[in-house]
Amino acid sequence: MKLLKTIQFKDLPAEELEKFEKRAAARAVVFDDDKNVALLYVAKHNRHKLPGGGVDEGETINEALIRECQEEIGCQVEQFAEVGEIIEYRDKWSLRNDSFCFLAKVVGAKGKPDFTPDELANGFKIKWVSFEEAIRLLDADNPEDYEGQFIKIRDSLFLKEAYEIFAQHR
Repeated sequence: MKLLKTIQFKDLPAEELEKFEKRAAARAVVFDDDKNVALLYVAKHNRHKLPGGGVDEGETINEALIRECQEEIGCQVEQFAEVGEIIEYRDKWSLRNDSFCFLAKVVGAKGKPDFTPDELANGFKIKWVSFEEAIRLLDADNPEDYEGQFIKIRDSLFLKEAYEIFAQHR
């Protein structure tokens, strides 16, 4: 998969970065029959994010993508195209987060999400909006929390890249 960007806020030597715990994550720009995309609004931090999350042990990236979309937006999806990979070096937690993003289409009816207690406590809500509105919302976010600063950069880039892919297949 094409590497789109490496994000790090602190310049650290390669030897130190190699010691970071590695985490793989599957993310999706999911569109429905109306060509709207799913965004998750995180009320507690007043920001948006794409559906997705960590790949569990013994799980493939594709299996994680399908599970995360079912859990977070209540939808079955099928992959449409690869969007790309973004690597984040979160020095605060000594974490290397490798996100693999796909453009995916909703298959069947939209259901209800199965948010975790932590997601419920953070006020997760689903928004289905046009690609243009999703890009505008993410660009307008001004996250103050550490994680949110990574998410804005990562998910804005994924969304813009997915929009270009989507536009080529119309």
